[in-house]
Amino acid sequence: MLRLLLLLSLPLYIVDQLTKLWVVRNFELRGPGREVIENFFTLHYIDNTGVAFGSFNGGEYSNYIFGSIALVALGFFIWAYRKGFFPGLLNRVAIALIVAGVCGNFTDRLIYHHVVDFLSFDLHLPMASPWPSFNVADSCVVIAACLLASGVFRADPAEQDKQTAK
Repeated sequence: MLRLLLLLSLPLYIVDQLTKLWVVRNFELRGPGREVIENFFTLHYIDNTGVAFGSFNGGEYSNYIFGSIALVALGFFIWAYRKGFFPGLLNRVAIALIVAGVCGNFTDRLIYHHVVDFLSFDLHLPMASPWPSFNVADSCVVIAACLLASGVFRADPAEQDKQTAK
């Protein structure tokens, strides 16, 4: 696990924090963004004290509550990993991505008192509102969730580990 943390979690955490620092220094909070791909992709600086998709954003204690929940969840995932609940390479990668994502957004809560979101894609979906802004850490968590979910439909990961070791 330590190897994956050093090779995957740490670089992703650093990329997450560097991109957020760049956004904070170069964009006005909730100001106009920069359209990178016309009518599709925009960079801008949005603050989020809530959780995914901006849910519960702006509550007086949201930042503290969701920061605490994130740390508890991270602790649970690490505990469960160490107990062997996540065998197989895909699951190990998923846990490394969760570590990077949770640490990246928790660092934001400590430094900026909100999570820095800045990637905005207009997918032109028939929804009431545009797709929510997100960041590198959010991407790590979503990809990790997809990997963990896909593991449910794959062959027994412990058996795959035995095959790989031969």
